[in-house]
Order: sequence, then C-alpha cells, then structure tokens
Amino acid sequence: MRNSLIAAIMALGVALTPHLAQAQETIIRAHSVSTFGELKYPADFKHWDYVNPDAPKGGTFSTWGFGTFDSLTPYILKGNAAALSSVFYDTLMTGNLEEPDAMYGLVAESLEYPENREWVIFHMRPEAKFRDGSQVTAHDVVFSYEILRDKGTPSFKTTFQYFTGAEALDDFTVKFTFDPDGPLRELLMTAAGIPILSKAYYADRDFAESSLEPPMGSGEYDLLSVDPGRSVSYKRRDDYWAKDLPVSIGTNNFDILKVEYFADYTTAFEAFKGGAYDFREEYSSKVWATGYDFPALDKGWVIKESLPDGRPAGTQGFWFNLRRDKFQDPRVREAIGMAFNFEWSDKSLFYGLYERTDSFWENSDTLQAEGMPSEAELAILEPLRAYFPETVFTEPAYVPATSDPDTLADRRLLRRAGRLLDDAGWVVGDDGFRYKDGQKLTLEVLNDSPSFDRIINPYIENLNRLGIEATANRVDPAEAQEREKNFDYDMVTQRFSMSQTPGDELQQIFGSASANTPGSVNVAGLSNEGVDKLIRVIADAQSREELNVAVRALDRVLRAMHIWVPQWYKGEHNIAYLDVYERPYTDNPPPLALGEMSIWWYSEEKAQALKDAGAF
Repeated sequence: MRNSLIAAIMALGVALTPHLAQAQETIIRAHSVSTFGELKYPADFKHWDYVNPDAPKGGTFSTWGFGTFDSLTPYILKGNAAALSSVFYDTLMTGNLEEPDAMYGLVAESLEYPENREWVIFHMRPEAKFRDGSQVTAHDVVFSYEILRDKGTPSFKTTFQYFTGAEALDDFTVKFTFDPDGPLRELLMTAAGIPILSKAYYADRDFAESSLEPPMGSGEYDLLSVDPGRSVSYKRRDDYWAKDLPVSIGTNNFDILKVEYFADYTTAFEAFKGGAYDFREEYSSKVWATGYDFPALDKGWVIKESLPDGRPAGTQGFWFNLRRDKFQDPRVREAIGMAFNFEWSDKSLFYGLYERTDSFWENSDTLQAEGMPSEAELAILEPLRAYFPETVFTEPAYVPATSDPDTLADRRLLRRAGRLLDDAGWVVGDDGFRYKDGQKLTLEVLNDSPSFDRIINPYIENLNRLGIEATANRVDPAEAQEREKNFDYDMVTQRFSMSQTPGDELQQIFGSASANTPGSVNVAGLSNEGVDKLIRVIADAQSREELNVAVRALDRVLRAMHIWVPQWYKGEHNIAYLDVYERPYTDNPPPLALGEMSIWWYSEEKAQALKDAGAF
C-alpha cells in the first residue's frame, strides 16, 4: 500500500523529502500544485502550449477603463486604484490560461507540503529581484502577508482567516501554517498567490495610504506615466528577472500597456472610433449591432470578431441590498424580479443578441443546477434544510418566468408579482403606492452609466405599475464607487466572473463574514449560516465530482433566495481592435481567457502597412 502511494506520488512528478522517515508522513515536493492533483505540465516544461515562444517584443497595447482613479495602490480600501496596477507585483506561483486550478513556480522554484496540506514551505529563487535590484526574500513574503492582513482591504481578513502564521525559515525559504479545521485543499494556493511587497520600501511609508507613486515590485511592468483620472501607462522592464522562465516565455509581449479612462460607454466608443485606443471588448448589444460601421472598419483597418468564451458566463444582475429591512421578505424580491421583462428588452433593446441568465454559474454544464436536486445534492442539502427556502427541495432550480417580448408591461406576470407583494403585506394605498406599517415601498436603482439608462428606465416603469415608488439614480463613477464600498444603495448592477474551480473565495461574495465589511464584494449583504456551510463543503471537496455537486447545490439555494434579478449573457467575446496585433490562436482562445494583454503581440509589419495606407 505504501509503495503504491509513493509510486503514485512519483508519477505526479513529486518527491519525498529526506526527513520522511522521521516525520512519518508523506511530504510532497513539487514544481507545481493543483487543487485535485491534476497537472498538465511536467517539471521540465519549456513554455505553455498556447503561447508563441518566439513572439516578438515591442509595441503598445491600449484599451479603455471606465470611471476614474486616484491611486496606484490596488490592495487597500482608500482611494480608487488604476486599472492593471497589480502588474507591479509578482507572486510565489502563477496560473495559466488552460488549467482552472493549477499553479506553477514563479518566485518560488518549488514547494513542499504534507498530504493533508496543513502547512506549506516555498523554496524561493535567489535571482528574484525588485525593481531597484534588491533581492526578493522570505522576509518580504512574510511582511506582505502580515501587512495585507492588518492594513489591506477588509476582504483580506476573510481570505486569511484560516492562516495561523507565516515565518521565514531563512532568507529564501518561507513557511505558512494553516488551521487544521480550515479548508486545507486550497489554502496553500492562496498563500502562493499573495502579491509580494517590498518590506524595505514600506519602512518609511504607510501602506494604508493611497499614492500615485509607483510601488516597489518585482513584476514585469513598471510605471511609464500617469494622468490621474485620465490615463495610465506601464512599461515592460528589460531587466525583468523572470523573463526566461517557462511561465514567462511567450507572455507579456507588449512594451507598453496603456489604459485611457472615460466617464461613460458612449464617449469611450466614440473615442475608439477616433483612434484614441486600439482594443475594445464590446459589452453593449446596441453598439455591437448598430455602431460598427465607421470608416476604419470598412477599410479593414479595424478588425471586428466574436470568439468563444469557455468560462462560466458570470453573475450579472440587479443585486438587492439585503441589509435593508424592506428586502428581507423573499416574496418582495421575487416580485421585484418579475417586473424585469428580459424578453422585451432583448427584442427591443438588445437586437436579440442575448440569452437570459438564471444561474450563478451560467454557461457551465457541470456547475449550473438543473431541474430537481439529485440524490448527491440532497445528501448535502438535507442536513441544512432549516436554513433554506422549502422550494429548494420541492421545486426545480429557479428559472425566471418568461415574459411577453412584444409588451413591456406583461400583465400576467405583473399580476403574479402583485399577489406576492399583497401576501408580503405591501398593499396599495389610495395614492397608488404600496405601504406596509405606514411605510411606502421605495426602490432606488443606482447607476453610473448613461448607456444603461435605456435598460433601467423601462424596468422602473414596470415597478411603478406594481405600486413601487422606483427611481433610477445615475451618479458619476467616483460617487458610485464610494457608495458601493459603503453599501449605500437599494439595488445595483454588478457582474462577477465565477471560477471553474470555486472554493473558499466564495465567502467574499456570499459569506456572512463579508456581509457588513466595507469594501467587500458581498454586494447583496447575504448572511446565511447554511450558505456559509455550503461554501465550506465546496472548499473541502476532495474530487472534482464532489466539487461540482456542491456548487450545483449552492447555485440552487442562491437562486431560490432571490438575492438578485438576473440579467443576460452571451457566451462569446465580442472584440474589435486596430489591425496591428497578432495572436497564437485563430478561432479558439485558451478556455480561461482571451489573453490579449499577455499572449498577443504587436506586429511591426501590420503597423507599417496601416501607416502606408494612411490609417495613422
């Protein structure tokens, strides 16, 4: 039995440490790690299969950002950090665009850990250097963990709640230990992904204060220029210490990454047509269907295409703020959801380009709940039955009712919604509005984009027909960011890209610990002990099949709770870009991302051809 175990471990490309006999436990030492031991690349791999190892370096990749920014410090609550400002930092290990739950050595050359994963030791590369030439040491890693835990965004406290310590065993060896009762399957990977900050740099600086000074990092990009609220540019470092590592070959090919900021989507699109930036992923169905007819596109200078998106489609919707008493009754939330006529919106506003979202893992055959709960799901759900709506057990996974696509006010559904509000005690008064205990039922939809008005306003009309005093409040992006940080809203639109291997990070979105933590991404303020327990089941899953079953159970529960009004999705990337870029694939990008900033490259030949044609 023991020889079989050792053989299995060796087959995975790992080894037993010399102190095995003394410790009487199997210690795995490896170049990489995954959630369930499924690894594609061996220790001697040369580069990721999906890159062009000979991709030329050079040129600029430019895109756009929404809103504003006033900081280059991405891991604190204060200020609004610029897009891509995490590029300054390396991590001990890094992932790729194929494997959803694998990490390979970057600053860490290797790692070792016991089978139960109660601790992990990372062996770091002495050649790793910060921008100023100083070495990246284990002391910097320990400092990073402690300062992020103590002064970083409040979400780090949740992220690190099962960490019991970090220590530098020597200058290039760091050990993390974990609570044995924690979700051990993935904690060592959380440690591997901590951004590494310079301890010396912050000796005379307050990490918690936002700043436009470029922080000291060991990453491949440094700051080129910054114009607060307008644009930010990063330059690739010629002296980047890891540029020849297998995880780096064929990646980060652009000399400059540039983000131009705009206050609204319409202005941003007009700027793209005018050549202000070169790459755009289009999220507006109206613009995609009607706006791409400008001269540069007609002349072939700009390329427009749709590419498949292999990820779960994300959780885009109108999210309720459950911290407010008026939304405590799920019947109220379900009724409000019924007033959103997606079918009319898709036909009248979206040009028939979208499908209705109903799952938090939409577009995933393995993670999305369907029909009645399976026996495997029930085995997880039954012990937690008291925490969940009874419909979890008695009805198929919730799917929004189909509305009349030809009439915004689908009277059939509005009548159903009205009965739900009646049953919840919100009755129509003489003035046509609904009241309960003398309080009027009001709802404000917070919005920071003029282009979203055309979607929200018809929804407001239907809510008013229900007797709800609903309003749309469009504010500038800076105010929206601040209000969202402090949960100052009734309802807000938000989208989360969900992992194909979800784990304890779900606490950040759905966990009780994050519900009232300023700056957290628990937009709904969901606080339910049963959900917390389900997240733990997911985090503790020992196989992918166990994980899939547990995620489907959670998806079923969340949908039954009506914590959001699901919007729409399209399982494609709609992109347009100036024809100066090339990529290592044609029709099928890696399953986890397009990789436009990391694995595409700038073509001098194409750029010259466009110049010769008078494009710029």
